[in-house]
Amino acid sequence: MKRIMVIGAGFAGLWSALGAARKLDELGVPAREAEVVAINGTPYHSIRVRNYEQPLDATLVPLADVLEPAGVRSIQGIARSIDLPNRRVEIEADAQCQWLTYDRLILAAGSQLARPPIAGLSEFASDVDTYAGATRLHDHLLQLARMPGPAERLSVVVVGAGLTGIELAAEMPARLRSLFGEKARDGIRVVLADRSARIGQAMGGAQPVIEAALLAQGVELRPGVSLEAVTRDGVQLTGGEHIAANTVAWCGGMRASPLTAQLPVTTDSFGRVPVDAFLRVESVPGVFAAGDCARILIDGERPSIMSCQHARPMGRFAGHNAVSDLFGVDMLPLRIDWYTTILDLGPWGAVYTEGWERRLASQGAPAKATKRTINCERIYPPRTKQRDDMLQAAAPVIQTPPYTVRESD
Repeated sequence: MKRIMVIGAGFAGLWSALGAARKLDELGVPAREAEVVAINGTPYHSIRVRNYEQPLDATLVPLADVLEPAGVRSIQGIARSIDLPNRRVEIEADAQCQWLTYDRLILAAGSQLARPPIAGLSEFASDVDTYAGATRLHDHLLQLARMPGPAERLSVVVVGAGLTGIELAAEMPARLRSLFGEKARDGIRVVLADRSARIGQAMGGAQPVIEAALLAQGVELRPGVSLEAVTRDGVQLTGGEHIAANTVAWCGGMRASPLTAQLPVTTDSFGRVPVDAFLRVESVPGVFAAGDCARILIDGERPSIMSCQHARPMGRFAGHNAVSDLFGVDMLPLRIDWYTTILDLGPWGAVYTEGWERRLASQGAPAKATKRTINCERIYPPRTKQRDDMLQAAAPVIQTPPYTVRESD
């Protein structure tokens, strides 16, 4: 039996597996002749980009509801080693390791939060990188809300003002009021710190709007600083400033899965492997990569962004092309000529930008409505548990940009 193996079941991995299953179905390959196997550390697909929100129950999609109807075999385990000469992967499951061979491999193991060697970071800082991490952060806040104590328990410092850090900071004042009560309103303090010269600096025309929205919600902005240390009672910033807080959330950037280092290629500054327009890893026969593990020139010139916006189509095309390559039929090149960024700004609303220069197209309530559609509908797989729906959704096509009511309308 021929085997297409997918490592990971995040946005890229899930759609790689479904894309491969769809192409096998399209070619009429019997189940006894080929299979798709997905390896993932958890039994669910996490809508990871929603981890700044609460509650998070709806962000976990059981893999059995999605992959099983499509005929994909799912193994709950961790891929530890890739043996390229023998085309096999070592998988750790139930405290035991086994080797599983492949005919085509799709590396879609995603990314993880970068954790530099900052004193106290691993011991005292929270994060929203995973469902488990976001749950621990919320449980920590719930525990503080039940305890009497000094003002520091009402203070949260978010370090890192990328998209995740901004979204978390924007949500935090309202979340703290709901947990601690309106009587604590005056004592609540949320600080967003970043080393860039301006908060939201990379957001182009939306930057002033983001800054104003955060300030309107009571978020203190600390641009131009770096984190020197995290302690049990706060953070030490560059220049010696200490901010007292019982809660520190680290949002300091992403790195591709360390599995990328096992491939004989030069990775980029994020640890991503280079792939061609067909999602093939350069100079590594039989191996494809998608999502946060891979760097593709998404429009022929610019590198892909580590986001579900690019991971989902990369997965669909990687699955389609891995099967096409295996059975000797034409592959499809991936090219996306549009780019949008939709950033949640908590109760204030959101901003919607277009193009790589991020031109502001929509803000406030209209942009927030678009963001909710994306977060709660557009990026989910079908929830019908029906095979035809799964395979149809995995077609290698490029979606149109998400709709929003523009300010010019």
